This record gives sequence, structure tokens and C-alpha cells, in this order.
Amino acid sequence: MAYANGRVFYDADSHIMELPGFLKDYADPDIRDKLPKELDAMAAASGLKDSMTKDGHPAEEKEKLIALGDGLISGPKNYQALGAFNGSERSKALDLLGFEKQLVFVSFSAGPAFDLQMDLKTRYGAARAANRGMADFCSGDDRLLGVGVVSLDDTQLAIQELEFALDSGLSAIWIPHRHCDGKSPGHNDLDPFWARLQEAKIPFVLHIGGARLQIEEAWMNTGRPKPLDFLSGVEVPRSKDFFRVHQEAEKFIGCLVLDGVLERHPNLQGAVVELGASWVPPMLDRLDMVAKTWSKIEPDIAALKRKPSEQILQQLSFTPYVFEDVGNLINQSSPDIYLFSSDYPHTEGGRDPIGKFSKYLEGMDESVHSKFFTENFARTFSLS
Repeated sequence: MAYANGRVFYDADSHIMELPGFLKDYADPDIRDKLPKELDAMAAASGLKDSMTKDGHPAEEKEKLIALGDGLISGPKNYQALGAFNGSERSKALDLLGFEKQLVFVSFSAGPAFDLQMDLKTRYGAARAANRGMADFCSGDDRLLGVGVVSLDDTQLAIQELEFALDSGLSAIWIPHRHCDGKSPGHNDLDPFWARLQEAKIPFVLHIGGARLQIEEAWMNTGRPKPLDFLSGVEVPRSKDFFRVHQEAEKFIGCLVLDGVLERHPNLQGAVVELGASWVPPMLDRLDMVAKTWSKIEPDIAALKRKPSEQILQQLSFTPYVFEDVGNLINQSSPDIYLFSSDYPHTEGGRDPIGKFSKYLEGMDESVHSKFFTENFARTFSLS
């Protein structure tokens, strides 16, 4: 029996663990030498071994992983996990995990595509390479829903890359949750991008890594030793990084709403993944308060026909961390906006995410369980 059983489970977060040279292998020749070399160092810090190749794990190691059966989710993580970097292995992993569909993100390769310090050609060339690699990884199994990467810094290039991602069969578009190289995501120039997503019934996605993760170093200066972070070989963010990790995403979502993007594109869907959800209920209240107050003096806000909370409940969804009480979040807001995720094969997803989330939902109506594990994902990703 698979780990996930008894209902349809859709997984809103999983990852490729890119092997060294991943981006260069898929990049156009004229940008290969411009791609950052530190991506390979990040792979080494995450447990990569020389025996791990494009063909997957060594046969003996692969057999041991398969033998874990429905315990695979609690087994080795990162590069050591079954299907971490090989698409056919991931298909076998999905057989054991039991997820009906699984959203797939890159782990390291979005960085250059989102980096404002990179020139535009390199930035969008890195996106093209990541999207080719993602399409390749997911090509053998329609349960794998690949996520493309596109920055909104140049509208024409963004739409070109969006079309490439659509033609490649990718199922969502990850955009950085920062300003769009000097423009709000609600700028008039970007409306064709949002309109194309809506037309294609493809959601946009915000994900950790789409904006600065670490708090500014001045806030870490206490006169005492600093906690280690992922740059020091530790994978998880520090406490001060974590408590503010959602802030840029909240800013991005707030601007989308107040600039009227969701209002102008009422069938556009989006998801906020691996940025937590405990901030969502107060954001709904705060945006409603802002809209009510500033509608008296700002024409764009006065033109909104739906309250911000209504727009968000109808068009956005969020993945709570495995240690966030999703039952409590639902009681504070709505059962319609939260998604189950495993974060496979990353460690942050825990070793029994279904069990953890199910405990938070104990005593709640079956319809709430169904929405969290199944229906909200189906709506967001146009599966129903």
C-alpha cells in the first residue's frame, strides 16, 4: 500500500535536486559561461555524492530505497532520496508515495533567473535552461506537474518565456515575489502577461527562494556568535530569517490586489508555496481594512468590485508548513485556500506530512479534509 491512501492526494510542493551542470546542460551556448558556478557548490553542501549521476542512484542503493515501500517519505532526504534527480526514479517514488499529482520546482536553478544583478539576456537564458530541464524531468509521467520560472522584469521577454513554458507542457509559472525591476506587478505593461496566464488556465506561483531569504545582516549583529545558515552548510533558515520570510510575498500579493490585477483577471489563479500560511488570516483582514479606508481617496481601490478577501478566497491558495496548525488557520479564515504539500525530497516537509496535517484537522468535517488534500489543488491547477 502506498503512503498516501484512502482518498486522492495532490502534492503542491516537491523538488528536483539538480546535479552539477544542470543549467549549463540545458542552456544556450552563448550564456553557459555566464551562469554562476556557486550552484554546484550548493549541490555539494546538500549531500551530493560522486556515485549520483543522471542515470539515478547506484542499483544497490536504489533497491534499498524502493524496499522502504510506504515508508519512503520518512527515509533519506535531498540527494539521497529516491527520484531526487532522475525522472524515471521519481515515477517509482510516486508509486510508493501515492500522490495523484505532484507539483515540481527546481531547488537551485531559479536563482540566476530571478537575480536583478544578472543582465537580462543571462537572466532569461537561465530561465530557458531551467524550463528545458524541468520539462525533461517531468516528461515521462503525467503525474509530475512541472513549474516553469519566469521573471517579470521585461514584459516582452517574460511573455516569450511564458509561451515556451506553455509549449513545453509546464503546469505553473514561478515568478519572483519582488518588484519587477522598478515596476509593481500591477503595472499596466504587465497586464498581457496576467491575461495570457488566465487564458491558458495556468496559475502563477510564489515560492521560497523567489525573494531574499536572509534577513539583513545588521539584524543578526547581537555581539554574540551568529547561528549557522544554509551558506554555512546548514539547510534551514535561521529563526530571524524564518519569521519574516513571508513578508515579501505578502507585499507582492497586496500589490496584486490593490492594483486590481485579480479584479481585471477574475479567472486567474495563483498559489503561494513554502512560505507558510499563519500570516494569511490577518492579511485578509488588513487588506479589507485598507481597501475600505483608502477607497475614499484612491481611484484604483474605489474601482474594486470585490473586497480583497473575496478576491483572495476565490483566486489564491497557500501551503502551510507542516508545523503550522492548519485547522486553526481554517477557523480564522476559510477552508477554501489551503493546500497540502510534502516538499519531497527536502527535509522541511517532515517525515509524515499527511499524519501531521490530519491531526490538525481532527474533528473537522470531511469536506474540510477533502478541500485541503484534494479539491483546492484541483481548482488552482484546473484539474476539475
